[in-house]
Amino acid sequence: MPSTHLPYDYVIVGAGPAGCVLANRLSADPRNHVLLLEAGGQDNYPWIHVPVGYLYCIGNPRTDWCFKTEAQSGLQGRSLGYPRGKVLGGSSSINGMIYMRGQAGDYDRWAAQGNPGWAWSDVLPLFKHSENHFGGASEFHSDQGEWRVEQQRYSWPILDAFRDAAAENGIASVSDFNVGDNQGCGYFQVNQRSGVRWNSSKAFLRPILKRPNLTILTGVQVNRVNLEEGRACAVVARWQGEEHVFNVRREIILCAGSVGSPGILQRSGIGPRPLLENLGIAVRHELPGVGGNLQDHLQLRLIYKVSNTRTLNQVANSLWGKVGMGLRYLYDRSGPLAMAPSQLGAFVKSSPEQASANLQYHVQPLSLERFGEPLHRFPAFTASVCNLRPLSRGRIDIRSADPDVAPLIDPNYLSDPEDLKVAAQAIRLTRRIVDSPALRVFKPEEYLPGPALQTEEQLHEAAARIGTTIFHPVGTCRMGNGPLDVVDARLRVHGIPGLRVADASIMPDIVSGNTCSPTVMIAEKAAQMILEDAPAVPDIRTEEIPVPL
Repeated sequence: MPSTHLPYDYVIVGAGPAGCVLANRLSADPRNHVLLLEAGGQDNYPWIHVPVGYLYCIGNPRTDWCFKTEAQSGLQGRSLGYPRGKVLGGSSSINGMIYMRGQAGDYDRWAAQGNPGWAWSDVLPLFKHSENHFGGASEFHSDQGEWRVEQQRYSWPILDAFRDAAAENGIASVSDFNVGDNQGCGYFQVNQRSGVRWNSSKAFLRPILKRPNLTILTGVQVNRVNLEEGRACAVVARWQGEEHVFNVRREIILCAGSVGSPGILQRSGIGPRPLLENLGIAVRHELPGVGGNLQDHLQLRLIYKVSNTRTLNQVANSLWGKVGMGLRYLYDRSGPLAMAPSQLGAFVKSSPEQASANLQYHVQPLSLERFGEPLHRFPAFTASVCNLRPLSRGRIDIRSADPDVAPLIDPNYLSDPEDLKVAAQAIRLTRRIVDSPALRVFKPEEYLPGPALQTEEQLHEAAARIGTTIFHPVGTCRMGNGPLDVVDARLRVHGIPGLRVADASIMPDIVSGNTCSPTVMIAEKAAQMILEDAPAVPDIRTEEIPVPL
């Protein structure tokens, strides 16, 4: 049994990508006693580890919190599923495995907004510190870290043709999206090892499970942070049906993500006064920005029926196709079961006035109405395109002081007119690419949203009808020094000593790409800053911290 009275040096809340990194780095010094708390369970569900198994993890309450958004007026009143990982590794256990850093300009803008130390030149070494890249060491990559990056192990003719069609439209083929400028088209690199998902639990936790100064508990629902004379001093949580108070003598680090971290702050009485008072929560420290600034990538899933080729639709809907996929994967961990959800990507400007690529494509050799439903029975591919830098902003707030009550998630998609304009441009660009000579042999026929929709108003309507989240929520504990910012550039919660947030929620603006690996980088930087800021505290323990469960 872990001690609830003897203080830990560090308590980390959330064992997603950020929490796993921090647990590894902070416990590397045997003098630091670290407690890692995860609300979900073990990452031992077989479909987590087979790459195509994301189809069986998203929407599955065993692996996904299965959150829902509020009805979105910008999406014709639809409510969307909002997947978040519910196991060790967090969303890295159910995501698309794409290794993506974003653009250099993303981080330079963070620094320019008053966050020193977060420019591209500052964070590139942190990306490299974690990375174990298949290509070896270079100016932009490292092979010494734990975060394995590999090339994909399977390709489809329809995807090669899309890449050629993109080139016919001035979108050059590239081999690496992670050198600071990701404009171009090519195959994504992925977090896999030999055809198996490589989540943050495997990378950062499993190698250190025997450290005697690290305790890892799963199934722990954190309620709030306790304050003593204004300083964070303990975490109050429910574990094994009982309330526990986990004391801390140095710092508490919230790594519960853009949904979980603002909720813990709000239940602790740290957040917007009107919300807390309405819920009967005593205001311990007013921070109006907690839960605000929510940003996400809304993808428009354009689906095209094709001829003269096979896609995963036919393979997965055939008994012999399924048998063949299984045998191929058992033989050499390749074939369709080794596929990331999206294999081919592209980054491009929606219009010439954009300073850098503001659209990202995830091109898939499959189609379905929505995640969790069967693949279509006709051959097809999906060209999903998202606005990388949306201007629409939403909120995530608790509905109750009870941590078991799901939060209110309101992304406010397509509420900014500029986002509607970019959506229409994205649909037009996709149609130009698909109508190019390289794809004509496959006779692509637009299934969604439908070729009859042509006017600006019709394309806005199409975006509202087919838009869905690509699962990249960020920003709800924004970093900065303004009146609506939650943490400073060292990720310390404004006005609360001993409390930091280190996850995707601290992003001032969303990065131009997938968000998992930037979250790993945020945790690397957080670990450095925490260790730099650590006071010299003598070890006053009288009993030994238990080994991990």
